[in-house]
Amino acid sequence: MSRLRFLTAGESHGKWLVGILEGVPAGLPVSLETIQDELQRRKQGHGRGARQKIETDEFEIASGVRQGFTLGSPISVLIANRDWKTWQEALSVAPLPSAEIERCRVAIPRPGHADFAGALKYGHADMRNVLERASARETAMRVAVGSIARLFLAEAGITVASRVIRIGAVESPDAVSSPETWRKIADASPVRCLDSDASARMVQAIDEAQKQGDTLGGIFEVAASGLPIGLGSHVHWDRRIEGPIAQAFMSLNAIKGVEIGGGFSLAAVPGSQAQDELLPGDESRGRSWNASYRTNHSGGIVGGITTGQLLSVRAAMKPIATLMRPLNSIDPRTGLPAHAHVERADVCAVPAAAVIGESLLALVLAEAVLEKFGGDSMNEILPRILAWKDRQHLA
Repeated sequence: MSRLRFLTAGESHGKWLVGILEGVPAGLPVSLETIQDELQRRKQGHGRGARQKIETDEFEIASGVRQGFTLGSPISVLIANRDWKTWQEALSVAPLPSAEIERCRVAIPRPGHADFAGALKYGHADMRNVLERASARETAMRVAVGSIARLFLAEAGITVASRVIRIGAVESPDAVSSPETWRKIADASPVRCLDSDASARMVQAIDEAQKQGDTLGGIFEVAASGLPIGLGSHVHWDRRIEGPIAQAFMSLNAIKGVEIGGGFSLAAVPGSQAQDELLPGDESRGRSWNASYRTNHSGGIVGGITTGQLLSVRAAMKPIATLMRPLNSIDPRTGLPAHAHVERADVCAVPAAAVIGESLLALVLAEAVLEKFGGDSMNEILPRILAWKDRQHLA
């Protein structure tokens, strides 16, 4: 049974987004300012749509926290959708007159969205029943609950950060700094890119796509440092830590590929260049189980287990599927050609996806830490983590 789990509820233009996070130990200090800051970071990024100017993403913790500390009980979080005021009739819980239903109906599916497949699966004639929940608006709540997981990791000395590597055809050079410095640099960039020249070219590419009524995707990286050795396990398929990491990232809207460490590039080199050779570690700590790695092609995971090195995850995001110049589609009622429905959307959301990715990785790693070290309170767990890290001799 999972030690840490969460659920979200709510539609894109519904009254509330709701989240429940279960399994957080008692005694974790909860900074409301930190959670709000993470929600604000998700709203940023060049190419974001007008919705971000409407929503404040102010949140409320309704249970599970008292006087600044977690209680060990489920934590419930609420985020009000300000745009609901203009959509409350369209999304009314009570039945509406048929004329009003028809006015807000989405009848033509958008290629690349869940509209068509979702309508077929659930038997909906109105595809708004699909797109409201399939919307990336739900990720605001994932950031909220993920921020609590991030607070837990910080207590354990674990840092999670992100950067944008590519937008469209523009690619950034490899990072030379550590993730501990990424946040300050990336947050100062309109596209969360660490390289100023690449950042400027990415902004230009987004502006050009917007002029053409088009959208752009890209690649982002999320990294974690300070991890203990031994999270995850090799003993069974569902305990290998790459599994939940990949699932978490693939569950994010528009993500079509995930790689850890060297990922797909390792398929192009011989084995002698793909492995991470072991070297003697710090002699002052003795020689038993004391080692360092020459490289980190594995991205901090070997055999389903963290190695204590930097954990690196990269995700490829396809371009946003809603275009201001709509693509060809069909009218399911007649089977005849039609232009796709147009719904307000971003031109590029890769910078926002990178921030969301931080919360996704934080949730997976927090669960893995809890699984390994156990305990119902921070007073139990933290000494175990510190004692374990002290016994590890990875240089």
